[in-house]
Amino acid sequence: MDDPGRRAFAAARGMIGVRFRPQGCDPATGLDCAGLVWTAYAAAGVRLVRPAAYPLRGWPRARVEAALAAAGFAPAGGAARAGDVALIALAAGQFHLGLIGDATFVHAHAGLRRVVETPLDAAVRAAPRWRLPRDGPRNGATSF
Repeated sequence: MDDPGRRAFAAARGMIGVRFRPQGCDPATGLDCAGLVWTAYAAAGVRLVRPAAYPLRGWPRARVEAALAAAGFAPAGGAARAGDVALIALAAGQFHLGLIGDATFVHAHAGLRRVVETPLDAAVRAAPRWRLPRDGPRNGATSF
C-alpha cells in the first residue's frame, strides 16, 4: 500500500471512536474534522501545513479551499480515490471535511461527538474532492 491516500484512509479508520474536540489534532485528546484529515495523513507519512485558529463556522469556501491548497491538496477530477478529502457545505456557513474510502466516509462528527465511518451518501458523492498528487505533496507539504 504505497499510495498515501490509501494509507491516510486506513489511518483514519483506526481513529474511529476517538472523541470529537473543536480544534482537536491529537487522537489522545480529540479530533475535529480538519484535525482528523491532517492526523490521518501524518500517520501515513505525509506532514501537511495545518491551518491555525480556524473556526467551526464562518470561513468562506474560498478560505477553506485555500487552506487545502496550502496543505498540498488539489481539486480532484474523475473517480473518487481512497484518501480523497470531501469538502461538504453544511448549513449556517459551515464546511465539513472527511476522508473518502472505496465505499465509506470517515469523519469527525460533532453531533455524535466522535470519529465515525458511514456509507458514502449523496452529499459526500456530490461534494468537491481534494487529493494529494500521486507523485508527492506540494505547496509546503512534506513527506517524512
